[in-house]
Amino acid sequence: MTAAPPPRPDTRTGGRLVVLVSGGGTNLAALLAAHAQPGYPARVVGVVADRAEAGGLALAREAGVPTAVVAPGDFPDRAAWDAALAEAVGVFRPDLVVSAGFMRILGAPVLERWPGRVVNTHPALLPSFPGAHAVRDALAYGARVTGCTLHVVDAGVDTGPVVAQVAVPVLDGDDEAALHERIKVAERRLLVEQVARIVAEGMRVEGRRVVVGLG
Repeated sequence: MTAAPPPRPDTRTGGRLVVLVSGGGTNLAALLAAHAQPGYPARVVGVVADRAEAGGLALAREAGVPTAVVAPGDFPDRAAWDAALAEAVGVFRPDLVVSAGFMRILGAPVLERWPGRVVNTHPALLPSFPGAHAVRDALAYGARVTGCTLHVVDAGVDTGPVVAQVAVPVLDGDDEAALHERIKVAERRLLVEQVARIVAEGMRVEGRRVVVGLG
């Protein structure tokens, strides 16, 4: 009997990713490029944005990935938006939720529905320089090394346990744009590599420690 061929990337059911975006979607683009490769263990099955104008939505549609928009202004309060976001994500039955440039704090409906399975990228070496202006803050502080972090999302602002980090040196003459571009390169590589590891090898959270590769 001839063995069945391995499944094509577009027919895999494991490693289902839902990506949350607010802007242009450069990290999403990196994941989409990776998931098109036959050996990559994860696949983006849905993209959810908080803004209809988010550029990441166009990237997803071009790649044939379904999208949803859950705009806060369409809901009477934060609780209603949190619940709607969880429902929109749940439609795609994700194994892992990736916040990639999503400029909203995730509430309990998402975090409790996928405990320990929501990760976020941040352009600094956490716990240093949390928040929306991490690159600017690192420059203002005079840091000589900064970088990027992939962490598990909790209820705080960039306070969740660290999955992995990559250091990026601050060069003489760097401005915010130049430094951020170098961080983005490292961030995309980190995200693609670590998502593949999480999906292929498993991940658990033990207090502040994240273990990838459960053996």
